[in-house]
Amino acid sequence: MAVPARHTSSAKKNRRRTHYKLTAPTVTFDETTGDYRHSHRVSLKGYYKGRKVRDTK
Repeated sequence: MAVPARHTSSAKKNRRRTHYKLTAPTVTFDETTGDYRHSHRVSLKGYYKGRKVRDTK
């Protein structure tokens, strides 16, 4: 079984983890419905790129 030859120090571990970041979700204003929504997603009222693509209740 493979075993690490040396103990990974906390500094080395933390330097490796500096690239693990959370990014803020991109939110855009939908002019058709007047609501905010995520980019490249259907709005809550069923519109995508100004067209009705889903029926909502």
